[in-house]
Amino acid sequence: MRLLGIPQLVCCLALLLGAVALGQNKIRIGVSTPLSADLASYGNSVREAVIMAADEINASGGVLGQKIQLIIEDNQSRADQAKTVFEKLIKRDNVVAIIGDVTSGASLAAAPVAQAAGIPMLTPTATNIQVTQQGDYVFRTCYTDEQQGTAMAKFAIDDLGAKRIAVLYNMKDPYSIGLRDSFIKYAREHGAEIVADLSYSTGDPDFRGQLTRFRRLRPDAIYAPGYYSEIGPICRQARSMGLDVPLLGSDGWDSEKTIELAGDAANNSYFTNHYSPEDTREEVQAFVAAYKNRYGRVPDGLAILGYDAMRILADAISRAGSTDGKAIRDALAATRNFPAASGTITINADRNADKPIVVIAIKDRQFRFQKAVTVD
Repeated sequence: MRLLGIPQLVCCLALLLGAVALGQNKIRIGVSTPLSADLASYGNSVREAVIMAADEINASGGVLGQKIQLIIEDNQSRADQAKTVFEKLIKRDNVVAIIGDVTSGASLAAAPVAQAAGIPMLTPTATNIQVTQQGDYVFRTCYTDEQQGTAMAKFAIDDLGAKRIAVLYNMKDPYSIGLRDSFIKYAREHGAEIVADLSYSTGDPDFRGQLTRFRRLRPDAIYAPGYYSEIGPICRQARSMGLDVPLLGSDGWDSEKTIELAGDAANNSYFTNHYSPEDTREEVQAFVAAYKNRYGRVPDGLAILGYDAMRILADAISRAGSTDGKAIRDALAATRNFPAASGTITINADRNADKPIVVIAIKDRQFRFQKAVTVD
């Protein structure tokens, strides 16, 4: 038997170690989301769904022959902390892309970090129009505030017959401001009167001053775009003051916490959302069944968007054939007609998602599919 010389042994050893290293290599993807404080319900929905999608992808062989490794960080429901989380994920954890952040305020704070580093950022749920304007490495897989604010105004006028509408929004939150702006613009352009346009600040517990004015003006509906932590008290206080008109909201209402905080006061309300578990499409029902089997409850809109974001990102990395930031960015920008669970998604020239919008009704403390709304 011929023995190998020292140079040959070194070469073989190097090849063996390289093969082992390649087999152990993983594609590191960061996830920035609120897992504590006021918005933890949202963040945990996204976290669970991203994990489920990554597990499914890994079980099918991973991406580019490698498994996905998620690095999940809590932004503590704070925009400033989201920036810190992004810096850690990029500089210390060496992620190739980031899913997040979840809210518009946090995404606006963190996006410049990803853009400067050339790391693609894919927010599943931040709807403020300015988010993707932060740079060409910033994408979203949800609709924008402009689209959903317009959709709710269209529904209020066409389906509810509302002609006189009051608006109550959070003047400290980019998400709420963007929705308010697009809602008012469409409503006024299509013949509705905004009888009052009043604001509050994050953390305010009492909305009776604004609601007292609404009661005097007798609007046909009240539009209150915000998050469940604010919407619960708004619903309860409005109903206790005799305001029984429809309350209209946005995807920030989509949490079991809304019902928990508002109780029966949430009835006779409607909000725009990304999907309904009552949708009979095969992709929706397969996702709902898998999520319920894993987590024991019906997934909310945040969950399905987190699931779709992970799958779209994995698809982009596969099409890029590389974990290089620019290659992933280019592949995300080229996403067309992706068969997502929440609906077919195309990433447009502004790096936003073209996709359907649904309206959910709250009846007897239950979220019910009302209709799909198409906006131009």
